[in-house]
Amino acid sequence: MDPDRLVTVGKITRVHGVKGWLRLHSFTDPENNILEYRPWWLAMPQGYQSVEVDQWRALDRGFLVHIRNIDDRDAASRYCQREIRVDPGVFARPDADELYWYQLQGLSVYSTYQGHRVRLGRVTSLLNTGANDVLVVRGDKDSLDRRERLLPFVDDYVERVDLEQGELEINWDPEF
Repeated sequence: MDPDRLVTVGKITRVHGVKGWLRLHSFTDPENNILEYRPWWLAMPQGYQSVEVDQWRALDRGFLVHIRNIDDRDAASRYCQREIRVDPGVFARPDADELYWYQLQGLSVYSTYQGHRVRLGRVTSLLNTGANDVLVVRGDKDSLDRRERLLPFVDDYVERVDLEQGELEINWDPEF
């Protein structure tokens, strides 16, 4: 397991009850995909630890999970507020015109507005607004400025994504 390759897919939020159950917030779409990805890796004080879920229940919002051999509230509490990470090799291969969010994070973003290529920064995260996905791009020492921009990740603006080169070109006015 290479910690630098791990992708965050959810978070354990809090203990539920006295028998070691935990509330889980999934970042996957659909939400229950998180239960298919194994193993889960949690960043613990002593390093990454693999955990195995032996039971789960769906709630109206989120899930309850039970980690094997964790059978009381105190033992379960040490897993609270831990991000759940998995190796991206467990994901289904995306179609040719699809990407996972983790593949976009860290890409250098260039504006190609009106034929001028200008570096805007790097993708630091993404947001789902309901209407479309939004790139959070933070300027750095090599960019036009150090501003943070929210850029729509839609075909009308995205011109090219090159994962091998680590670049994304977007037709967006750099003044916005």
